[in-house]
Amino acid sequence: MLSNTSKYAIRALIYLELYSTPEKKVGIKEISGELDIPSPFLGKILQVLVKHNFLSSSKGPHGGFYLKGSAIDITLLEVIDVIDGKDSFETCVIRNTSCSNDNPCSMHHKMAPLWNEMRRVFATETIADLVSEFREDRERVRI
Repeated sequence: MLSNTSKYAIRALIYLELYSTPEKKVGIKEISGELDIPSPFLGKILQVLVKHNFLSSSKGPHGGFYLKGSAIDITLLEVIDVIDGKDSFETCVIRNTSCSNDNPCSMHHKMAPLWNEMRRVFATETIADLVSEFREDRERVRI
């Protein structure tokens, strides 16, 4: 469903919410090692998240990354939109283009309600929600 890039971005945000603060930044090697994400790939993802104001970063011996704002304000849909694009839930399952009601493929009318429901769920779920579940071990969320 989601691209690996979006999954990595969400997992990195959860990790940073759990283990970083503006005073205690987390380096890319730590995040990469803990989440088993290739460091160069993770670096590109984190820079996109910095560019879109989800994260702050600093260089130097005590440098690293931390959440810029509150995790409660970051929806999964916002992250997915930044990483995969706003039309990520409209990718045709048959063609290499987007589907629409005006230009549907044979699966469009079956898939559109699912895409709409996925967008709704991702628009209401936040990084803070996932962190809460992780901390409480409620859903056995693993990053």
